Amino acid sequence: MRTDIAQPIRLKDYLPPAWLVETVHLDVSLHPTETKVRAKIALKPNPKSAAAPLVLDGDGLSLTSLKLDGAPLPPSSFVASPNQLTIPQPPNGAFTLEIETLVDPSANTQLSGLYRSSGTYCTQCEAEGFRRITYFPDRPDVMAVYTTRIEADRQEAPVLLANGNLIDSGALDSGRHFAVWHDPHPKPSYLFALVGGDLACVEDTFRTMSGRDVTLRIYVEHGKQDRCAYAMDSLKRSMKWDEEAFGREYDLDIFMIVAVSDFNMGAMENKGLNVFNDKYVLASAETATDADFAHIEAVIAHEYFHNWTGNRITCRDWFQLCLKEGLTVYRDHEFSADQRSRAVKRIAEVRHLRSEQFPEDAGPLAHPVRPTKFREINNFYTATVYEKGSEVTRMIATILGRDGFKKGMDLYFERHDGEAATVEDFVKSFEDANGRDLTQFSLWYHQAGTPQITVSSTYDAGAKTLSLSLEQMVPATPGQTAKEPMHIPLKFALIGENGSEASPAAVSGGEVSGDVLHLTERSQTFVFTGIGARPVVSLNRSFSAPVTLHFAQSKEDLAHIARHDSDLFARWQAITDLALPNLMAAAKAAAAGKAIECDAGLSEALLAIAADDTLEAAFRAQALALPSESDIARELGSNNDPDAIYKGRQAILSAIATAGADTFRSLYDGLASGGSFTPDAASAGRRALRNAALGFLALSDKCPAGAAQAFATADNMTDLAQALTVLAHRFPEAPETHAALAAFESRFASNALVLDKWFAIQATIPGEGSLDRVMRLMQNPHFAASNPNRVRSLIGTFAFANATGFNRPDGKAYHFFAEEILAIDKRNPQLAARLLTALRSWRLLEPVRAEQAREALMTIERAAPQLSSDVADIVERILKG
Repeated sequence: MRTDIAQPIRLKDYLPPAWLVETVHLDVSLHPTETKVRAKIALKPNPKSAAAPLVLDGDGLSLTSLKLDGAPLPPSSFVASPNQLTIPQPPNGAFTLEIETLVDPSANTQLSGLYRSSGTYCTQCEAEGFRRITYFPDRPDVMAVYTTRIEADRQEAPVLLANGNLIDSGALDSGRHFAVWHDPHPKPSYLFALVGGDLACVEDTFRTMSGRDVTLRIYVEHGKQDRCAYAMDSLKRSMKWDEEAFGREYDLDIFMIVAVSDFNMGAMENKGLNVFNDKYVLASAETATDADFAHIEAVIAHEYFHNWTGNRITCRDWFQLCLKEGLTVYRDHEFSADQRSRAVKRIAEVRHLRSEQFPEDAGPLAHPVRPTKFREINNFYTATVYEKGSEVTRMIATILGRDGFKKGMDLYFERHDGEAATVEDFVKSFEDANGRDLTQFSLWYHQAGTPQITVSSTYDAGAKTLSLSLEQMVPATPGQTAKEPMHIPLKFALIGENGSEASPAAVSGGEVSGDVLHLTERSQTFVFTGIGARPVVSLNRSFSAPVTLHFAQSKEDLAHIARHDSDLFARWQAITDLALPNLMAAAKAAAAGKAIECDAGLSEALLAIAADDTLEAAFRAQALALPSESDIARELGSNNDPDAIYKGRQAILSAIATAGADTFRSLYDGLASGGSFTPDAASAGRRALRNAALGFLALSDKCPAGAAQAFATADNMTDLAQALTVLAHRFPEAPETHAALAAFESRFASNALVLDKWFAIQATIPGEGSLDRVMRLMQNPHFAASNPNRVRSLIGTFAFANATGFNRPDGKAYHFFAEEILAIDKRNPQLAARLLTALRSWRLLEPVRAEQAREALMTIERAAPQLSSDVADIVERILKG
């Protein structure tokens, strides 16, 4: 584990590699504790770089042999340490270096490099894991053609996989065997992958648009094959969609997915051999919720789409990470929108963006979509890079239109296939394809912070004009105090009294293209002429820009949008804008010990949508899911009391439940399914609406009988998990709840992914008793501190999703969390660092809690120099603010 606090790496200091690698031949002899890795690397000087010593990266390596052009190198001609190999005076021209290292996969609890998961050997090389396997110029702009030979005991690892196509295999002496894989496409070292184990396989085929048949294989632990069908179907649909939407065809003879139970991330797009956290592969009606099915579909698509946006075209350096991740998130969002409901998908995306990325942008961990410096690259796999990066791509599509965006992407693929590209390369492709200057727009890549837009409107009946004034401001963020005006595309509509959209005769004050206003100045006033009656302004429809609007619209105007807007996202946003002031007032009243009142207009609007059968069920369910406690805290801004926020929100929900008791009963009874489970979007939407109704019914019930009956009769995991959640959260000490929790644990004792749900449901039970409950659950035989999924399901869920339990005024939960972070850091620094970000917004708490949180963070900081570089970087940034 690296404990050194590295000096910042800066984008401005980028230099091309001094040495390039043409080919890599790896020979890996697998052994649980002594795996031999022989790497034969063909190097040559980079003509674009000055002559320099050969410096190869390592991380905890043990060098056993080193040869140059076949001859052993004397110790005097090189310097080797566990973390670096240097040849001060390499040959002037091309040469071959043969490196032999010894690694211990079983001891690798960091899950980076080569490690074992439940007896299976696998690798994770992004971002800097390859250097834990062999010495190498481990940077994304060094791209080479790889050939990998794997040798293992046949009984231990009958399946041997690597990138590319299988070109040879056979038996060896002493019960061992080998396989040789060749990937003809140059790739950076972070995309290398190797798997060896005793795995079952599910196989299918896909015919590409040019008529080639590609073999598709999903490898899982034995006995889990029956839960791969949806993943395989999602893969085939992804391949077809990428051909149709982007013209991208798969380029190898085989595409493989391997599901493992110990994984730090969701999945990894290694060329031709994706390694997945098994939670994003395995699903059945009995074991997976509708959300699980949707996540599997999205993650399968995301990793497959990386074949072109990430693999064929990779990033020049890690500062360009958004170039592969943000772009590919946009692509998987568009895929899911086409497979499901576009409006509902968009609402879900924005909920996630606001809950994860907006706080990041407003806190001490804020950074631009393309950072300018970092100390630990593992800490920049963030919501800003992924989700905001996706939104930046979406805005390019909004500005250029569908055809213009397509032309730009085609040119990007044509120009940069096989290259390591930059954000500038990406933007230039769109500029050149469309003849449009995107210089100002590119500030979205360079300026951190969520733009705030203040809006006002006036209507002149005599002149028949509507004036819409907008002023933008980007808040100061760490390292960036002065911000320039952004180019912000805002979709809009002017909605008339009967719901029709008014068409102005003309618009002045700035660029308007179709239904998009282009805000480019710090302040602008757009004047619409020929407007016969005062319209209601619907702005930032479909969330065309990731901004915060401050638009003091009346309740009547918001209700009008909620009833009439043809953009379902805008209707949902209007409901949210009606709800937030009421929820904020409720939190303030709860903190002051005053009576809490629910706005009748909010209740009426919600119940009208809930009962409107002309709207899709999934949209109605989203509308009923009022802003969360974290949403309310974000809007309140500072001095937050999580107990008061919870109490106020529950009071509003209870009032709505009481007012709509008949509506919710009708929905719950009427949406009961009489057929078998299917994971399609329409069926999932009906289940979501029915379960939303169950939640409201439980708020007005005085006993747990209704939820207990729902639990007893559930015939799929979506309904079962929701019923258990309602029981546990509404009636945590009821005998029915204890019985249901015990029954769930017993029924799914052998299914780790389902038990993760059991832990998470209990970790989110609100109230002061949460900490004791979490500590008891850590003693449960099913809790495994070595498994990232299990740790995230209990400790991570408690920290991120239980505001009242985690934010106890006495600070005990913070100090428990600090001790756990220190313990996890010794095993798995990446996991510890990601969990630690739960405290990123500590300064927004009321003073007593804020001081307790600060003390917990100081406890972690005082553990230096034993801290990993991952955790040291995060805690320092959170405390510095």
